[in-house]
Amino acid sequence: MSDQRNTAHTHSQPAEKSGCTSTRSTTVASGARSTTKDVNFIANVSPGSITAIPGAPSATNTSAPSTPATPAKSDRRRAEIIAAARDLYEEQGLSHTTVQDITARVGVTRSLFYHYFADKEAVTSAVLDDYIADYLEALSHWNASRREGDIDHALATIVRLLRIGVFENDSFRLALASRENAALYLEFVNRVADHTANYILETTVRDYAELHEVQIHHLYETFYVLILGVIGYLRQHPDADDQVIADVIAQTLYLDRP
Repeated sequence: MSDQRNTAHTHSQPAEKSGCTSTRSTTVASGARSTTKDVNFIANVSPGSITAIPGAPSATNTSAPSTPATPAKSDRRRAEIIAAARDLYEEQGLSHTTVQDITARVGVTRSLFYHYFADKEAVTSAVLDDYIADYLEALSHWNASRREGDIDHALATIVRLLRIGVFENDSFRLALASRENAALYLEFVNRVADHTANYILETTVRDYAELHEVQIHHLYETFYVLILGVIGYLRQHPDADDQVIADVIAQTLYLDRP
C-alpha cells in the first residue's frame, strides 16, 4: 500500500510495537515542530568581542564594559516570558491578561518584552507551542506504554489523552474555545493535528505495519482529518462515550482488531 506523499509501499507485514492507528511507513518530515519542546528559542543578541578604542581607559583602572547577553541567557529570558504568559492565561484568562501583567510577573521592562515578541499575539503563539510540546511529550509516553498487539488498549488510551491534552479545563483553554478566540482555537487544533499526525506516522504506524497490512492511502491526510474530526466532535459532544470514539477511529483506519 502506498502513501501518496512518500510513494513507498507498506504492504509488508511488519512488527508492531502496539496497536493503534495506521501508517505512512516511510520516514515523514516532522512538521513545523516535532521536537519535545516546540518553543523555538532564538538568541537575539550574540556575544561579541570588545575592541579596545584608542584613548579609552584601560581595564586596569575602570570597570569592564557590560557584555551583551549570551545566547543562553537570551533563551532563558524568552522562556521566562513565555512561562509567565502561560501562567497568567491559566490563572485569569487570555483576554484579562495584558503585556504589562506579563512583564510585571517576570520583572522585566516592556521594551525587553518587545525585544523578544512583536506583541501579545506573538507571545500567545509561543504559549500555544508550549502547550503542544507538553502534549507531544504525553504522546511519546503513550507510545512507549503501548502493549504489543493490543489495539483496543491503544485506542482507549489515545482517546483519553486527546480529551486531557486538548480539553483540559484551565482558563486559557476555556478561553480558546470561546467565540472571541475562534481563530486562535483553530490555529491551536490545526497545530495539534499536524504534530500528532506526523508523530504517529513516524512511530505507532510504523510499528503497526510490522505485523499488519496497512489498508489506507494518503496516510498523513487521513490522520490529520481524523484528528480534527475527533477534536471537533468531542468539543460539541463532551459526554460522548470513549468506546464510540475508539470504534470510529478503528473503522476509519481499517485497523485489524481481534
